Amino acid sequence: MAVTDFEMTEVRAHRRTFVTFERLVLFAAIHVILTLACLALAFIGHVPVIALLLGVGGTLALIVGFVIARPQTEH
Repeated sequence: MAVTDFEMTEVRAHRRTFVTFERLVLFAAIHVILTLACLALAFIGHVPVIALLLGVGGTLALIVGFVIARPQTEH
């Protein structure tokens, strides 16, 4: 039984979708952790200005990092 080009193309498409979804979930998890850390700084640590700056800066850094970093591709 031979693997056709269509099957390999379909497998590559599924893998690309999986990697994209994996990166989205990783971004969401890291952003939740960042948000919780900022809330802890603001309410428990009594430093809301630093928490705000860390939250905004961290969110922008995450977005830039995930946009710039390209997923590893197999040939």
